Amino acid sequence: SRPEAGGERGKGERRRLRQEAAEYYRGLRVPERMEEVLNALFPLPPQDLYGELVANYFSKFSKAPVICKLVGRKVIDGVGEPTLEVEIYCTVKNYEKRICSSVMATHSQIPENALPETIEADERERNESVYTAVEWVCDSLNTMLRDLDPTDQCQADKMLGEYFAEKVEERKEIERQEKEMREEEESAKVTTSPASAHSAATPKQKKGRKSGSTLLCVVGKKVSEDTPIPPAEPAEPVLCGSLAIGGASLAIAKAGATISRVPLYLYTALLKHKETPKEITLPLPMVTVLYCEKNSPTKLKLVKEVMLIPPITVVSFQGIEIVLEIQKEITRKMESPGPLKRISHLGCLITGYDSLEQLLLQLQAACNSLGLELGTDLYLAINCAAHELMDYDKGKYEILTGTFKTPDEMVAMYVEMIKNFPFITALIDPLRKEDRDQWSSICRALGSKCFLIAEDAATQISKLKTDQNINTAMCSGVVLKYINQTTVSELIELTAILDGQKHISILGSPDRESSDESLVDLAVGLGARFLKLGGLSRGERVAKYNRLLAIEEELAANGALRTSFFLTFQAWKMKNELIRH
Repeated sequence: SRPEAGGERGKGERRRLRQEAAEYYRGLRVPERMEEVLNALFPLPPQDLYGELVANYFSKFSKAPVICKLVGRKVIDGVGEPTLEVEIYCTVKNYEKRICSSVMATHSQIPENALPETIEADERERNESVYTAVEWVCDSLNTMLRDLDPTDQCQADKMLGEYFAEKVEERKEIERQEKEMREEEESAKVTTSPASAHSAATPKQKKGRKSGSTLLCVVGKKVSEDTPIPPAEPAEPVLCGSLAIGGASLAIAKAGATISRVPLYLYTALLKHKETPKEITLPLPMVTVLYCEKNSPTKLKLVKEVMLIPPITVVSFQGIEIVLEIQKEITRKMESPGPLKRISHLGCLITGYDSLEQLLLQLQAACNSLGLELGTDLYLAINCAAHELMDYDKGKYEILTGTFKTPDEMVAMYVEMIKNFPFITALIDPLRKEDRDQWSSICRALGSKCFLIAEDAATQISKLKTDQNINTAMCSGVVLKYINQTTVSELIELTAILDGQKHISILGSPDRESSDESLVDLAVGLGARFLKLGGLSRGERVAKYNRLLAIEEELAANGALRTSFFLTFQAWKMKNELIRH
């Protein structure tokens, strides 16, 4: 009958499905693994059997997570400026899951004394760049990186680099077309007549200018012929939207660490060394205690940041506490504590001095009142930011209001400074990058006495990776900043280049910092010698110091904390001796 025939067909269908299911599960070794785990668990049955099965047994047989979505959004950084956040979502056990996010810090190339219209133009460019970066992340990068293994950092950064290169070429093509259009418009406006052609061919000599005389132009300013200083190199061009590359790379690195169930600093060390190090040395923090405004009413212009390096004989927490006490003591010793309590964007006191001696003697007094001695119990570093001191009209550095020195005179001044104040352990940007001869001179004179570090004076990061050489080949090291299109893989490569050249790596916070603490993990994992984070105020900077303390505590608990290196300059002395000979 028909019902019986239907029943037989139903039974046959069920038998077929059971057979297919059995083959499917046998192919995945499910019965074998179930028997294996149940036998293993029975002697000591867990309280949560299913939790044990799912979380601690079957999870190791699941597919590796892959990126399923990138989300970019505009957020606010530590100084109230717009920046980019990148979120990473992965497919984990068949479900979409948010893994992590990164927030990019940015670096301003606008000087303190910039004109209002320059500052406004910078703000417009920043907003446009963040808007473009959000578009890149949510559209092109989201599609390009989908289904990628987040632990494959090299492949991710390779794809990001190729995408950025395409965008650079697109921008160049647009600029070329715009230039051609402008030239065509200008040509159309020109009326060619004998009189105008003759006038254009023989322009009149300007009054007071001798025939054949030359005038050197540097950054839009005139320099007389008797001061032939090298012109300032143009700032590295920043492509609108480049934040997306650095933000995506960092977010993928954080996702890889999360999925690998290791902290970002260990994951970074693994990426660099291809194995997890047994011991790790923490970078020494350069803590900014004073920020000296270049355009303040006081006379001293030579110093921009005053930094203390805590004693190496104590743990980081104790060292930072010592710096805090010194900062409080400095505040107490200031004659006018009211207006001097302003906090800079770097998270430290804003102040000014009339002379270098006044500044250094006040620091000495503050330390001595706490029973500490500079050069023994802790060390001093000074950021000179020499590129901000150059008066291009005079071709000299203005170190004090109305006091100017040539590049050669600057070298002699620094030699005398270190002689009188030997507790100065590091000078950052004592000269412009363009004064290469003077960099060689100062390194020969002081290379065995203090660290001579290039920050803005270093070669642009993009060129450093390509040329594998910094402008100041004899300097002690370079401050690296994770900004714009820099990727994690590039940072790893850059630190390897510096290691190979016997230069030290310093990871530094940009001027406009975010709340993202990843910079500290990167510095620890990359083996940076110093960490330049700014002062001990402002949440976005204090969060990074707290992260450093947490890493130190974790390494110490695991027996993986290596005693910090001693600040010795014997290696630099030997290196410089070899170079001289």
